[in-house]
Amino acid sequence: MTYTDEAIAHIKEKIFEALELVIDPELGIDIINLGLIYDIRFEEGKADIDMTLTTMGCPLADLLTDQVHDVLKDVEEVTEVEVHLVWSPAWTVEKMSRYARIALGIR
Repeated sequence: MTYTDEAIAHIKEKIFEALELVIDPELGIDIINLGLIYDIRFEEGKADIDMTLTTMGCPLADLLTDQVHDVLKDVEEVTEVEVHLVWSPAWTVEKMSRYARIALGIR
């Protein structure tokens, strides 16, 4: 199926909202507010997610990517998911939302 630019923007918003349900178990904050999602692309049913982690050796990589796959099953337009772990630019506290910084007591 071919989607219009407007439809793609709406689907990407649904993907974004679904990703807010993926909670980092160590920090108790979702991966969107932590600033771990760098890019969301959607084309012909496939969602490509560029995601980073707070540290390169994060032991939660598999858990978080599995959760991304799980929550995107609920977005009906998404038929395939590819999660790309990226390390550039490096994640910093500045990538966190104001909400996440307040919740974690970071100024």
